[in-house]
Amino acid sequence: MLALICQHDESVELRQLAYFEAVARFGGFTRAAQQLHVAQSAVSAQVRALEGELGVALFARTTRRVALTHAGELFLVRARRVLAELDDARGELAELAAVVRGRVTIGATSVVGPFDLPNALARFHDHYPGVAVTLRSGLIAALLGDLDAGRVDLVLGPVHADQASRYSVRRIADEDLLLILPPGHRLARERRLDLADARDEPFVCLPAESGLRAILDAAAATAGFTARVQFEAHNPASIRELVSAGLGVALLARSVAETPGPLIDIGRLDPGPPHPPIGLIHRRDRRLTAAAQACRRYLIELAARP
Repeated sequence: MLALICQHDESVELRQLAYFEAVARFGGFTRAAQQLHVAQSAVSAQVRALEGELGVALFARTTRRVALTHAGELFLVRARRVLAELDDARGELAELAAVVRGRVTIGATSVVGPFDLPNALARFHDHYPGVAVTLRSGLIAALLGDLDAGRVDLVLGPVHADQASRYSVRRIADEDLLLILPPGHRLARERRLDLADARDEPFVCLPAESGLRAILDAAAATAGFTARVQFEAHNPASIRELVSAGLGVALLARSVAETPGPLIDIGRLDPGPPHPPIGLIHRRDRRLTAAAQACRRYLIELAARP
């Protein structure tokens, strides 16, 4: 059938298929013409032309009704398949056009495990140079608020165990926690540490409502003490700066502790408290734009590569 279509003017043949399918679907030429917003004579003429090209009658016509012949029933299956493929192709091209001129806003925490977000966005830009990308940074709670308010399309950050069901999450990386210490701290000389070894130290942490504070409080309780948080910071990089200045010790994600920055020592906790995995998050009840869908797919593909 596709070969037949290619032998003739493509627009005429596609119109013939569309008119034929409409007559079969609506049960007559008059209703098909009304639904297609064309003259009945045009529908009849195109279907007759199609029957002439195929050499078979597709409809049995009487003064009272129009019914598919056996050949018409067989041909209808193929015709609908071709029309469906054409609709799919149009949809894909429309989506591609939307991606080419679209925009996406991503909210990301500074803790993303080993995932190299700047490089990933640079590679995404190489593939979709027409997509405008906006990057917001912050703590995960604030970014999820931005997601709820529609200010961001995607969020990249820690996925805590109490994650609300309204979010769809794709896990893309793992993360773990280290005990960071001021340079030259006595605990840095120990080969193995328990968090209880730091019970008398002042701690630096994120605010009380943060996921990291909850992890610290739970880990300290398990170790038999209450962590004394003497200094609060509003992002992980600031935690490192305060610890480097000698103001306390802290639990910090490995991806932040082991990147270039202010000088610190690292204590190896055994066992260390678990860190939530890193995930790519969006709202289940909100359809992503074509650009955001393309960006999400691309980031997931990159995360899956060795």
